[in-house]
Amino acid sequence: MIVTISTPAMAQSPQEQDLLDRLKKADREGAQVLAEDLRLIWARSGSPMVDLLLRRAEKAMAAGDLDVALEHLTAVTDHAPDFAEGHMLRATTLYQLDLYGPAMEELEQAIALNPNHFGALFGAGIIAYETGQTEAAMTFFDAVEAIHPNFEQLSRLQQELDKEAGALDL
Repeated sequence: MIVTISTPAMAQSPQEQDLLDRLKKADREGAQVLAEDLRLIWARSGSPMVDLLLRRAEKAMAAGDLDVALEHLTAVTDHAPDFAEGHMLRATTLYQLDLYGPAMEELEQAIALNPNHFGALFGAGIIAYETGQTEAAMTFFDAVEAIHPNFEQLSRLQQELDKEAGALDL
C-alpha cells in the first residue's frame, strides 16, 4: 500500500474552513461539537435521491443488515462518485464485513475527495494498524491529529504504535 496524504490549500467552503480552523484550537468538548458540525456538512450530497439512499443505508447499518446497507451505498457511490461521505460509509460497511482491501480502497477515494475527512483518515489508520502496517498507520493517525487534535481514541492508538515502534528498535 502506498500512503500519500495531502492537505488542500483551501477547504471546500468558507464555513468548512472556519470549522476546521476552530477544530485545531478547540478543547475536547468544543471539538466534539465542531466535528459533528463538519460531519453534517460532509453528509450533504446535494441530491435528494442520494440523501435518501444514504439514510436507508444508515438505517440498514444500524439494524445490522450490512448487505442491504452495502447495496444502498454502492448505489450512492455509483450515482455520486464525487461524494466523499458515500465512500466513507461504504468503507465502514466493507470493514464491518471484514473486507479490508475494498474498505481501504473506498477510504482512499474518500480521502482523495476530502483530504480533511478525519474519519476516513482514522479508518485508513485502523486498517493499516490491523494489517500490520505500523508506519502507514502512524502516518494516517498523524494526519488525523493535524486536523482534529482531540479525536477520540487517537492518543491511545498512537501510544500503542509508539510502543510497538520502540520494541522494534530494540
